[in-house]
Amino acid sequence: MHSETPAGAAAPGDGLVRAGGIVFIVGAVATLVTVAPLFLGTDPFPPIAYAVCMLMGVGFLIAGAGVLRSIAAQRRQAKSAL
Repeated sequence: MHSETPAGAAAPGDGLVRAGGIVFIVGAVATLVTVAPLFLGTDPFPPIAYAVCMLMGVGFLIAGAGVLRSIAAQRRQAKSAL
């Protein structure tokens, strides 16, 4: 099977998947940090810290958009090969 893109080239959507992964990790770390006071018995963080936790969902959506973009590009490539 012949592919139009070289093995090392970035496919459409790869950047979005990487960016989504980074944003997701930032949100996951923020979630761990904001939950820690519950177990340590310290004062909770301000509400903005809980807003940063929402980055997990945002990162998941960004990565999902990258996957969908990659799927669309592969479908276009398959149609043009026929």
